[in-house]
Amino acid sequence: MKFFLSRFLLAASAHGFNHPTTVMQSPPRRVVTSSTTSLEMATIAVFGASGLTSSECVYQALERGDTVVGLARTPSNLKIPAGSGGSKEGQSMGDYDGRLTMIGGSVTSKEDVAKVFANGPLDGCIVALGGKTADVGPTMLTDGTNIVIDAMKEAGMSGKLVAVTSIGAGDSEKQAPFFFKILMMTAMKKIFVDKNNQEEAVIGSGIDYCIVRPGGLTVDKPTGVINVIEGEAGSIPRADVAQFCLDAITAEDFPYTNQTPCISSTGGTSWVKDRSGAARGEMA
Repeated sequence: MKFFLSRFLLAASAHGFNHPTTVMQSPPRRVVTSSTTSLEMATIAVFGASGLTSSECVYQALERGDTVVGLARTPSNLKIPAGSGGSKEGQSMGDYDGRLTMIGGSVTSKEDVAKVFANGPLDGCIVALGGKTADVGPTMLTDGTNIVIDAMKEAGMSGKLVAVTSIGAGDSEKQAPFFFKILMMTAMKKIFVDKNNQEEAVIGSGIDYCIVRPGGLTVDKPTGVINVIEGEAGSIPRADVAQFCLDAITAEDFPYTNQTPCISSTGGTSWVKDRSGAARGEMA
């Protein structure tokens, strides 16, 4: 089994997950998430704030005038992201005249999560957690999300919970390309058990939510193209995922509340997984 898996992973790496897939059974639905009716100057909590997708959420929210309270194990790791940051990539984000508050701590600590809610009323929460299972544990996604849900209820929040999971999670298994399905059943089996349990926790929470299932994530510049895919999903820049997450909270006519949309920017005919060091957060 180990021999087969190592040979498979080598082949998958060589292909870069650019393996052609079957054309979608139904065309993608183009989503224009910019809304004429949206919250002005929202206050948003971001959990796992220094991650590649989360940092896009933080940066874009601040750039459009929102206030952000972020939780990260190491707040100093929060930098301006590659995708939407342009030439500012990697620079310190600053505090945006007091509109950014970063809290050091773990999403699996009730005390640390409580500090986020102690900063005042929130309009919504984004949970975009990451890390290797060997480092963060096999149940971090579910445990952390449950703690956030409990904190939202204790605070009496009426805002939305947005959780970023993955294509292949929940009932989207058939939307994952073949190579990725193999990984889901082997090398990534534990993480997908956690992702599935995380999604079940969100759906059963009784809180308004949007579970975002992106296709292959890249660190490219935002395209502004966000397709909700019913067939196999293609790739999408993390910057576009962040826009979708923020609009899920701030757009009053957002159409995917209490749903689990799979999103991509490439039309869903191929899988492109960015395997570069930059995509994994490695410094040059």
